[in-house]
Amino acid sequence: MPYLKLEVGELQTNVYLFFSASSRKCFVIDPGAEAERIIAGIEKEKLLPQAVILTHGHADHVGAVAALLSHFHLPLWLHEADEKEMRSQVNREFAAMFGIELPPAASRLLAAGDILTLGDASLQVIHSPGHSPGSILLYGQGLLFTGDTLFKDDVGRTDLPGGDGLQLQDSLDKIKKYPAATVILPGHGAASILEQELKSNPYL
Repeated sequence: MPYLKLEVGELQTNVYLFFSASSRKCFVIDPGAEAERIIAGIEKEKLLPQAVILTHGHADHVGAVAALLSHFHLPLWLHEADEKEMRSQVNREFAAMFGIELPPAASRLLAAGDILTLGDASLQVIHSPGHSPGSILLYGQGLLFTGDTLFKDDVGRTDLPGGDGLQLQDSLDKIKKYPAATVILPGHGAASILEQELKSNPYL
């Protein structure tokens, strides 16, 4: 599979390095903390980062962004709605509680249907509000990066500011339409397969 995963930070956020096997170019998805460890992983695998992508802007997913942008001279991409949400008072307080530095402004605001390309590999952006207004899914190469929209046997919470249970259900309905063999790569916890989630996840 064209990705590597690291669990980082106190909340064990999953950081993914999605890459092209031929070019070694990669996207860094949700670097929540431990920038030095992420940088070491990138350099060990001889990957060439092209951008940092956030599935949403909550503080536990962004703690290493600023350091990665500076170290590799990268752009930051996320959905417009979560560029705003990331600056909210609640998220700033959450970040301060864990000593997290919020990222600088995004250089690209993503929208549903955008195709993010790495040579022979690509990811499609799917807007998936519910956990946060600007949550997104990233789909490509048989993989679905779900952020905090969908977990193994669970879903993201909707009781935080900007959360919406009805929107989350609509987002989950989008996920149901993908091939059964799709690999589910969530923002926290273990990976799964969509076919299994359709059987065992009570929210699907």
